[in-house]
Amino acid sequence: MVRHTSAIETKLIHAGEPRIGGAVAMPIFQSSTYLNQGDTGYHDLRYIRLNNTPNHLALHEKLAALENAEAALVTASGMAAISTALLTVLSCGDHLLAQNCLYGGTHDFITKDLPKLGIAVDFIDGDDPASWPAQLRPGTKAIYVETLSNPLLQIADLKAVVAFAGERGLVSMIDNTFASPINFRPSEWGFDLTLHSCTKYLNGHDDLVAGAVIGRADLVEGIKHKLDHLGGALDPHACFLLHRGIKTLAVRMRYQSDTAMKLASFLEQHPSVKSVNYPGLENHPAHQRASELLDGYSAMLSFEVKGEATAAQKLLERLTLPIVAPSLGGVETLITRPAITSHAGLSPAERQRLGIADGLIRVSVGIENTGDLIADFEQALRP
Repeated sequence: MVRHTSAIETKLIHAGEPRIGGAVAMPIFQSSTYLNQGDTGYHDLRYIRLNNTPNHLALHEKLAALENAEAALVTASGMAAISTALLTVLSCGDHLLAQNCLYGGTHDFITKDLPKLGIAVDFIDGDDPASWPAQLRPGTKAIYVETLSNPLLQIADLKAVVAFAGERGLVSMIDNTFASPINFRPSEWGFDLTLHSCTKYLNGHDDLVAGAVIGRADLVEGIKHKLDHLGGALDPHACFLLHRGIKTLAVRMRYQSDTAMKLASFLEQHPSVKSVNYPGLENHPAHQRASELLDGYSAMLSFEVKGEATAAQKLLERLTLPIVAPSLGGVETLITRPAITSHAGLSPAERQRLGIADGLIRVSVGIENTGDLIADFEQALRP
């Protein structure tokens, strides 16, 4: 067990490493069934669907260590983590407060699926804590935010979220995918639960789908029990890939974040660019908050070009290095228009209300040479 005081770079390599059979690399345990060894109940049986094979347990220990949390759980996808966590915390008659700009999949789930189960949701302005009490109901049970909102890179008043939840007995939940544990560790700031799409930065290689829940041990245990019934288990081979990918998270994220800062600065000065959303820029509305909360500004940015959707599509077609594809967090730079990908499920009116223009472009910066990447954007933006 790596000490709590170990640096995160060390934890990435050594936490949760059982060294089974003397193997330096974690083996793949491709077995669905395990011997009964005095298990005390259904949820303790060793079985692949119960997310407790050696591959799962090693990941749980490593992920908890990375965010200095009590416990962790891996799931079959980021949405499996989000939906199972919400379905565990909330029941029929309950009420959720959620940040008003969220990943499209999360937005669809809480607005289209939860109401069918008798669970209500209201959206809050993350920058206006004074307005939150008016939206409370007798059945309010949780508050849900993102560290960096998708795709506008907004940062809610996260300290106020924790304080608000603590004062009113709410479960505080945060999607930390964009920041990763390198840049933000929610448990250290008092959040009850962290959600991750491990498909993104934690794995970092665009070759698996996975999710994670990290936080208070009692809540994580309840979520595991719910997941045991819903069946969102992560395959052992995917566990192996995620375990391997995590080890390079620090070097990847820091290089990618550094390139993102330089690219955002270039775009901010370009005459064909209308606006840039990146918290590392001094003119970002939440720059001061980001500097206080985060250890880095992330490798995600979004921007609008002059000429709206037509100009945005032309830019995507002229770029040669970024790959036009959904998802994010891989070693390749990925670029997309959220209006037709991640937030396509929202109506045009909803996107307009949230500030997601049809010409908005989201960039997930990879590990290509920084100069090459900026030069590619420069040629693509030429009249």
